[in-house]
Amino acid sequence: MIEPNAEGTALDLRLIRVMRNMVNTLFGSLERDITSYGLNIETFQILEFLYNKGPHPIQKISDTFSIPSGSITYVVDKLEKKGYVERLPIPGDRRKTNAALTNEGRSYFDTIFPKHVQRISDNLSFATDEEKQQLIELLKKIGLGIQDRQNNETNHKS
Repeated sequence: MIEPNAEGTALDLRLIRVMRNMVNTLFGSLERDITSYGLNIETFQILEFLYNKGPHPIQKISDTFSIPSGSITYVVDKLEKKGYVERLPIPGDRRKTNAALTNEGRSYFDTIFPKHVQRISDNLSFATDEEKQQLIELLKKIGLGIQDRQNNETNHKS
C-alpha cells in the first residue's frame, strides 16, 4: 500500500470526485434507457438475470440484488401478470419456486437487451479497448485491496 503525501491526498480526492461524477452520469444514462422501455431498475435487473442465467429460485434472486422478500414477491407477481415470468416448482422442495422467463418475456428481452447493450457500448466508446482493460485492472486492484484491508481489520478485532 502506498501512503499518500499532501499532493497524493489531493489527487485521491480529485479521483473520487471524477469517479463519482462519471458513475452518476453513466448510470443516469443507463437508467433513462431502462425507463424508456417502461421498466424500473429492479425489474430490468431481474429480467436481465433470468435472461442471461436462466431459471433461478426467487430467494436467490432476492439475495443477489438485496431485494427484501416481500418486495421480490411483489416484483415477480407484476412480471407474472405481464406474462414475462412464470413460477416453476423446484423438484424435491415444495417450499421454493424458480422464476423463469416465459416465451413472451424472452421475446421482449430479445428486443430490448441488444439496444441496452448498444447504449452501454456507446457510453464507453470514448475509451479504447486497451484503456478499458487498464481501467478494469486498476478498479479490481483497488477493490480487492479494500476487501483485503477490511478482512484484516475484522480478523484483528476477533
